[in-house]
Amino acid sequence: MMTDNSYAHRLQAGAPGKPILFVLHGTGGDENQFFDFARRLLPESTIVSPRGDVSEFGSARFFKRTGEGVYDMTDLARATEKMAAYVATLAKEHEATDILGLGFSNGANILANVLIDKGLFDASVLMHPLIPFQPKANTALARRKILITAGERDPISPAPVTRALADYFEAQNALVTTEWHAGGHDIRQNEIDAIHRFFDPYH
Repeated sequence: MMTDNSYAHRLQAGAPGKPILFVLHGTGGDENQFFDFARRLLPESTIVSPRGDVSEFGSARFFKRTGEGVYDMTDLARATEKMAAYVATLAKEHEATDILGLGFSNGANILANVLIDKGLFDASVLMHPLIPFQPKANTALARRKILITAGERDPISPAPVTRALADYFEAQNALVTTEWHAGGHDIRQNEIDAIHRFFDPYH
């Protein structure tokens, strides 16, 4: 029996010898949430935007949870393996030079966990991530570029937990940048500007 490593998704094939950028939506979003933003960000790259394969009361997510901020760790492990296989397969198919990721909220969490588990992504943007557990050490994270954007008053991704995640990545010798705003779980212009700067070398 073959494992299903596919998602419903939107894809724009880029020019050969360019990066591939995976964009991962937040809870209740879908493959359209960041697709156009990603196309504008890196117009020549391959853009892949999968839809989460878990439904929480009709809202798409990438893994199950049992409550706000309480993860189903078994399903997170399943989702991480599936996402890693999906990313590796598409990156190879499109002969991408670099594997890039951008995720918001639940999308940032699955992206962060793939990083924690596999490395895999050369450069990643984690917007308002929440990793409510102590990740294991991973030498594969050395020199990988990570931008974390966050709100100082985010009720869903509390600032101390976000700072702990940034510290974790730094301890693995990843190249970490953080961008904060004074608000909550909303995306603000300074985050967008920071993302543009972060991905500028990949044009």
